[in-house]
Amino acid sequence: MKLPFAGRLLAVAMLAATSLSLPVAHADTPEKPKIGLVMKSLANEFFVTMADGAKAYQQQHPADFDLISNGIKNETDTAGQVDIINQMIIAKVDGLVIAPADSKALISTIDKARKAGIVVVNIDNQLDPQVLKAKHLDVPFVGPNNRDGARKVGEFLAAKLSAGDEVGIIEGVSTTTNAQQRTAGFKDAMQAAQMNVVSVQSGDWEIDGGNKKAAAMLSEYPNIKALLAGNDSMAIGAVSAIRAAGKTGKVLVVGYDNIDAIKPMLKDGRVVATADQAAAQQAVFGIETALKLIKKEPVENLKEGVIDTPVQLVTQP
Repeated sequence: MKLPFAGRLLAVAMLAATSLSLPVAHADTPEKPKIGLVMKSLANEFFVTMADGAKAYQQQHPADFDLISNGIKNETDTAGQVDIINQMIIAKVDGLVIAPADSKALISTIDKARKAGIVVVNIDNQLDPQVLKAKHLDVPFVGPNNRDGARKVGEFLAAKLSAGDEVGIIEGVSTTTNAQQRTAGFKDAMQAAQMNVVSVQSGDWEIDGGNKKAAAMLSEYPNIKALLAGNDSMAIGAVSAIRAAGKTGKVLVVGYDNIDAIKPMLKDGRVVATADQAAAQQAVFGIETALKLIKKEPVENLKEGVIDTPVQLVTQP
């Protein structure tokens, strides 16, 4: 039966009044948070794996959160990461999970995100604790103990060398905490085994950088017995430099990350060890922490602002 116009108008008014009385979600507790994931170089297989792991996790939990993911072209593009963070702020993400290209240079932009009410979680490369403290920022770090992981790799290498042997370290971007910690871990192992660290040079996390620094070390120190690379990309570059110098089998190489591209080299001995820090899970660990903080839920295993994630020695299969 069709209501007369006056009756229809009354029905609409009653429906509107009922709608106004319904409860609404509080703006501070979004039903479906939006997480922004900021990666380092997507030319690096390690970070592609990390980003893919995050996307797969979101697809498995589509009702729990939305994901926006972006990364920079190379490992040193700090300005590019600043732009991405600013884009995330404009997009009004609820949480920001970031693998920073620099441990200090991004903190001012992260401060801007925090002042916008965005939860920030740091993964992969730890932000400088002293700079965070000076800015009165509390940003948890979710990631592996890089020093301990590199020490394990270095100890495995040392067992194949003799006391007094010359070794070189090819580290990542020198201003990043994870590069510094991996170099420190390598040095811990080399000093304990009485090796002679003749050179430490930055390969900027890149294959080409690792190749150039390895070639320079092999030329300057013809008796060098091993090269310890802060990631697998630089280790791949070092392997190429060793081959070009005609020293395959005479100079040992280790890396860090256990990317797929290094596995054939582990198998045939061109690389003797690396470290696996669960690349596909690293961003997931950060996202899980961010979601808990957004929902104001307790965060387990958080000690002094750090949640340690797994890192394991990987050798020849």
